[in-house]
Amino acid sequence: MPDLLDERVGFVRRIGLFQATAINMSQMCGIGPFVTIPLMAAAFGGPQAVIGFLAGAVLALADGLIWAELGASLPGAGGSYVYLRQAFQYRTGKLMPFLFVWTAMLFIPLGMSTGVIGFVQYLGYLWPGMSQGQGDAVGLVVTVGVIVLLWRRVERIAKLTVVLWTVMITSVVLVIVAAFTHFSPERAFTYPAHAFELTSSHFWIGFAAGLTIGIYDYLGYNTTAYMGAEIKQPGRTLPRAIIYSILGIMTIYLLLQIGTLGVVNWKDMLDPDSTASSSVASAVLEKAWGKGAAATVTVLILVTAVASVFAGLLGGSRVPYDAARDRVFFRPYGKLHPRHRFPVMGLLTMGVVMAVGFLIGRHTDLATIIQLLTTVMVIVQALAQVAAVTVLRRRQPGLRRPYRMWLYPLPSIVALVGWLVIYGYADRNSPGRHPIEWSLAWVAAGLVAFLLWARYEKEWPFGPKRISEEYLHGADPDAEAAEGQAQPAAQPGPPAEPARESGG
Repeated sequence: MPDLLDERVGFVRRIGLFQATAINMSQMCGIGPFVTIPLMAAAFGGPQAVIGFLAGAVLALADGLIWAELGASLPGAGGSYVYLRQAFQYRTGKLMPFLFVWTAMLFIPLGMSTGVIGFVQYLGYLWPGMSQGQGDAVGLVVTVGVIVLLWRRVERIAKLTVVLWTVMITSVVLVIVAAFTHFSPERAFTYPAHAFELTSSHFWIGFAAGLTIGIYDYLGYNTTAYMGAEIKQPGRTLPRAIIYSILGIMTIYLLLQIGTLGVVNWKDMLDPDSTASSSVASAVLEKAWGKGAAATVTVLILVTAVASVFAGLLGGSRVPYDAARDRVFFRPYGKLHPRHRFPVMGLLTMGVVMAVGFLIGRHTDLATIIQLLTTVMVIVQALAQVAAVTVLRRRQPGLRRPYRMWLYPLPSIVALVGWLVIYGYADRNSPGRHPIEWSLAWVAAGLVAFLLWARYEKEWPFGPKRISEEYLHGADPDAEAAEGQAQPAAQPGPPAEPARESGG
């Protein structure tokens, strides 16, 4: 087949609603819930930890409606990169999409590092005597192994990806079934005193921590928005795929969380010497079906951990490549491997950051890495996209909007409040780790990097703003072909030539 990876005309709209929903759900349902159930119980101090997953679902739905409007209106490859470029180009040129890529270079591999941490935690169930140093070595070997697996042409990865995701779904279903065959309602629904004392600061600190863990578990509902140029009828498909995937995963997570709390005493999850603390799914299987079944499902969970890292790094390594190809990031990231045609710099850079994040998490705790990656993500991507919906409605009122956010601006307000709660409580939930300060430092470094890049490329503020409104004037992808037919992706027109002033 011809090599079209580095051509702008290479995308074909082949992905329908079912496939798009499956892609989102597959990305969402990784190692997260297997390692965060004890963290959620610790945050709330009891089985009322289910609140955290519900709160995460509400935030995911509100934020998902933002992604739905932006994705339906701007159905190109790149997701946030496209949305921030279109919304903020009038005042700050290419600053916001550059900063998004800069922060994505940190929060994407940090997210993948949690999968490696989860791998080592569950390996501890099969290898009880594993030392700290041995666990570190195993995690680094897994990291290198994933990079080696990705060091090939993308079409050769497809079959392996299908196998990995199948194992992932199987492991989740088995844990849920095992939990409800030995379920104790009394254990799951007996709450400690003052569990719901809303006037207590302790409750709200726990709620903020639980919300952070909850939204971490739901991340991935936006996966197909990054593939907007490959979605059939994106104006209809993207909003539905986002909403359906969030509702589907919410159901799975609640069954998993409630089922686990009905088998394992939540206090055992707080004991660092207990299996329930590091490998809660294995503890569920052991109590329900015995050690043999627990060991078998633990192996499946190990594969699930690798699958989540594999898929995340596969997609994440393409983000700086797309931006560099469009001259919004450093040019070396826009080069492909001469034979295998994958983005070398993106893969290697994110692999290194993932390894560092893994070691930090191993020598602090998993919650610290989750706080770091969410604070970095919030400050540029999440908050900026809340603003982008309103900015685009004002700046591009004629933009085709096949989906408009329900009850606007209420979902934007809910998402804004949720993200601000996560960000505002980050330091209190990670005492001594300073995630807010680290996130601000990373963004500040990104501003310096942008100024150096802009000076070299002669972009704003060292050159004219280049206003590009290609989606405002482009063809309607929802009307291009009949439903069910593969559609060539409409190609945006060339950028408007330089220096059309945005009018402040």
